[in-house]
Amino acid sequence: MQRNVLKLILPLFAVALPLLLVDQFTKWLIQQNIPRHGQHVIIQGILNLRHDTNTGAAFGLMPGQSLLLIIISIVAIGFIGYYYRQFHESLWMKIALSFLLGGALGNFIDRIRMGEVTDFIQFRLPGFWWPTFNVADIAVCIGAGMLMIYLFQHRGDYDESKQIEN
Repeated sequence: MQRNVLKLILPLFAVALPLLLVDQFTKWLIQQNIPRHGQHVIIQGILNLRHDTNTGAAFGLMPGQSLLLIIISIVAIGFIGYYYRQFHESLWMKIALSFLLGGALGNFIDRIRMGEVTDFIQFRLPGFWWPTFNVADIAVCIGAGMLMIYLFQHRGDYDESKQIEN
């Protein structure tokens, strides 16, 4: 029994926990070493470390809605837990959901602790500075990408007509 539980939760702890720790540590480093709105150039015109904060969601959407975003995060974390158990046979999905969980928890902790999220990676695309982001945001994007790949590859597995017959 313990071996089965370990097999189920190992990807969760092997992926989500290190992501959460790296996210929180890098945010702490930025907060300690770069003043708000200050920056440190890594690659001129391409990559900066810039200490920004965000009271909203991705891309600055819903500014000042920390309480609502905390509630949404709690619901999202619940869904991640639920689906993690549903896809217990798929290592790919366990890893994808672990990336989502690590990222969601990283930004959730910021919102609870400070009422805002610390962002610090500023990347430039040709002619456009991408909005500043953090390690948690990267984890959420990787997890979402993995989830989309899985769903695309298994799109025929969930045919509605099969569900109705069962």
